[in-house]
Amino acid sequence: MDLPEIPRRTFGLLLLVFLGFSFVGYVIGMASPDTALRAVEKLIEQIGPISDSSFENFVKIFTNNSMVALMMFVSGLFFGLGPWFIMAFNGLMVGLVVLAVHRMGDVPIGQIILGLIPHGVIEIPAIAIAGVAGIVWYRELVRGEGEAAERFKRGAVNGLKLYLLSVVLLLVAALIEAYVTPKVAGL
Repeated sequence: MDLPEIPRRTFGLLLLVFLGFSFVGYVIGMASPDTALRAVEKLIEQIGPISDSSFENFVKIFTNNSMVALMMFVSGLFFGLGPWFIMAFNGLMVGLVVLAVHRMGDVPIGQIILGLIPHGVIEIPAIAIAGVAGIVWYRELVRGEGEAAERFKRGAVNGLKLYLLSVVLLLVAALIEAYVTPKVAGL
């Protein structure tokens, strides 16, 4: 399968939005610990509590992240803006959750970072690639050459290839998060 080129600038900016909003989420959580606690509760409500079964955790993580990636991909059709908002929201949530776990769970920041890095270095770029896929689809639709139906199809095919790459990366990240991260971070 020939992958279309990933627009590096868009990819990099999506990652910066995530990182920037992670910091914003952390700062908001410092100012309002209740907000951070509610974010953790919402996350647990969304994906369910952590299980004793690594396989069950893997399935939950992969399913949740695949749904986020699908939303990133499809939301690109909304004037190319959807992925930016979703990336910002997810970054905000990560910042809030990190602060909540640090403060309420009395977990050292170093341990939290060890809990994020092993899978996060794959997961976050994979989510960004799904966003790029949606933006690629939108850009082809708007700026491409040829009939509208042809541009739509060409954009969809190129975007879908990137989206599938994202899903494969999310599969790897979920395996790491469910099986490796708990051992590395001592969680």
